[in-house]
Amino acid sequence: MATKTLDDRPDHEALIEEVLAAYPKKAQKKRAKHLSTAQPAQDGDTEILSKCDTVKSNIKSVPGVMTIRGCAYAGSKGVVWGPVKDMVHISHGPVGCGHYSWSQRRNYYTGTTGVDSFVTFQFTTDFQEKDIVFGGDKKLEKTIDEIETLFPLNKGVTVQSECPIGLIGDDIDAVARKKKKDLNKTIVPVRCEGFRGVSQSLGHHIANDAIRDWVMGGEGSDYEPGLYDINIIGDYNIGGDAWSSRILLEEIGLNVVSCWSGDATLAEMENAPKARLNLIHCYRSMNYICRHMEETQGVPWMEYNFFGPSQIAASLRAIAARFDQSIQDRAEAVIAKYQPLVDAVLEKYRPRLEGKSVLLYVGGLRPRHVVTAYHDLGMEIAGTGYEFAHGDDYKRTGEYIKTGTLIYDDVTGYELEKFIETIRPDLVGSGIKEKYSTQKMGIPFRQMHSWDYSGPYHGYDGFAIFARDMDMAINNPVWGLFDAPWRQAA
Repeated sequence: MATKTLDDRPDHEALIEEVLAAYPKKAQKKRAKHLSTAQPAQDGDTEILSKCDTVKSNIKSVPGVMTIRGCAYAGSKGVVWGPVKDMVHISHGPVGCGHYSWSQRRNYYTGTTGVDSFVTFQFTTDFQEKDIVFGGDKKLEKTIDEIETLFPLNKGVTVQSECPIGLIGDDIDAVARKKKKDLNKTIVPVRCEGFRGVSQSLGHHIANDAIRDWVMGGEGSDYEPGLYDINIIGDYNIGGDAWSSRILLEEIGLNVVSCWSGDATLAEMENAPKARLNLIHCYRSMNYICRHMEETQGVPWMEYNFFGPSQIAASLRAIAARFDQSIQDRAEAVIAKYQPLVDAVLEKYRPRLEGKSVLLYVGGLRPRHVVTAYHDLGMEIAGTGYEFAHGDDYKRTGEYIKTGTLIYDDVTGYELEKFIETIRPDLVGSGIKEKYSTQKMGIPFRQMHSWDYSGPYHGYDGFAIFARDMDMAINNPVWGLFDAPWRQAA
């Protein structure tokens, strides 16, 4: 497969105009606000310091354009609460939502499944027509009682509301208070009905508020705070990512009090306010609770990025700077320790990936955080965008991408297909819904929501896996064995 140079690639502004021309005037006007290119930052004198926060975001999708977004229930149950391992998470409503969200993400955890860990289980109140008519409060109570009988070692229960619950007015808060008193356990009602907000982003916020109102202030566990205590917030342990991060942080001398939601326990979440610093990886999903802890408990927070060696080193140094000289010295020692591994990975894979182009469309932090991992391998980012970002996400993205990069928010199925077809990147990184249509175009693809059954990608060891996977996708000989459907034989 020949590598394209920057000069070979299409004019992104013209491409946007071509895409918009296919829409009716009203839809065209709305979608034009969500598509742009990264502009030079006014005070920026380097190529990788751009401005892309003029792109409109967190706005209701245009009906009929096949958005790839999820709903508030997905944001709460699938992201924030689902990976908490020692609690049972009930999908309160019809079976469909619970079935669809059943183990769809690879949130690794330790423990004995069905005894003290329940991440891969699915619990639902299985609403029927009579429950819609007469209400499901009593059914919810009965479900919680059954869970207590079947799984007595659970540390608590969350109730994840589906759409019908908000429509019929079930009082899940009252049920939670009653069962908390009956069982003397944490019962958390989460008003995350799918129709709330414009995407899964509001589900994150609602879930964070539930942690604030129903978990913070709990007993936690016997634990004496120390000088080097930190929390990892917003890491969901996809393929073991949180474990890779934890190893590095502990190697530089820090004590990880809690890591959530990936491989998290209820006690860890309750202990979180005792730490000295919150480290947030996925800003979009967990900045709310970090801000709350800063405002009410005085726990400061900072973002970090463990994708790719350049950002790992920068993040370790920035984290260490919050502590004393001993931590700073250990951070430098750890960076030096892993440099031979980095050198070996770059020596093997950079010549095979240099100059290859990537088009990204993911959620959470990935459209900006993984950019530098590709840059470390010598790859170029042709375009990047988010499913459910807010304005501050795009503001942060400008720090990672080059001027002229194609930017798209809540991209439609038509737009994404057109961008891929025209740009013809060497690799597309997106979700499972986009995987097979992209591969049918003859373009390599990596599923960047859950690492395509691989991982971890965080940390130095994760970078070695990341580089291998990108090379395996792009340089696989299969792409030379068939022609794209639109290429007719002579």
